[in-house]
Amino acid sequence: MKKRQQKGTGRVNWPITVLLILGSLTIFFPLYMAIVIAFKKPSEMTNDIAGILSLPSAFRLDNFTEAMRVTDFWRSLGNSLLITCIVILIAMAVHSLAGYAIGRNMAHSRFYNFVYLYIVSGMFVPFAILMMPLVKKTAQIGLANRAGVILLYVVFYMPMNLLLYAGYLKNIPLALEEAARVDGASTWATYWKIIFPIMKPMHATVAVLTALGTWNDVMTPLVIMSGTGHNTLPLAQLNFQTQFGTNYNLAFASYLLALLPILVFYLFCQKQILNGVVNGAVK
Repeated sequence: MKKRQQKGTGRVNWPITVLLILGSLTIFFPLYMAIVIAFKKPSEMTNDIAGILSLPSAFRLDNFTEAMRVTDFWRSLGNSLLITCIVILIAMAVHSLAGYAIGRNMAHSRFYNFVYLYIVSGMFVPFAILMMPLVKKTAQIGLANRAGVILLYVVFYMPMNLLLYAGYLKNIPLALEEAARVDGASTWATYWKIIFPIMKPMHATVAVLTALGTWNDVMTPLVIMSGTGHNTLPLAQLNFQTQFGTNYNLAFASYLLALLPILVFYLFCQKQILNGVVNGAVK
């Protein structure tokens, strides 16, 4: 019986293996195409498949230099970093606090349960419905700028982050808070000194998810900051698209440059992400 069990453990699960290979190809093939096209000259872009898939004759940085000039890279990068970092900090502070207040009271309070469901239901409202009213209102109150974009992002990502924080709090025992109250700590001190540090894995998850959405979004800056001269990287990359076509060589070079900062941020936080997602999904 033991021999059969040992023999069975050496078998390859081919359906899962094939799915993993196909999944890997769907990730690496577009990345390969982006890198190859970014290093090619426009004259090397042919219509046949072999020409598209082939490696460039030489790996030059001309496309990257030109892409940085066209997009005013350093200024656009600074705007993207400023908006993304502020949104992440506000989201972790405000959304975690709201998740703590609602998550600890929704089980025995209809009011908090209603507030939780009301906020989370915002995940199902498409941006297209909100776009025109937001453009009009932000212009009327003087928030058609970076501050308005930051405020909108904090509101947009609140439903998802509240869902994650409230779910993660269910894994933190109430005994910790009760012991802190016995020692004379207030609710405010208990949260910031005990609960907030314990939620570090969820902070990393929320930071990465919020950063990805903020960093790659083009629609919100386009409709809110259009004409202000403060372009984010995705907004500046629209320069490569004209009514006559798209300069793919410069566009893909710019995309790779914009990918690097968020990739470094993800690698820095990846150790905490899995634990945060798994625990946050527990109800």
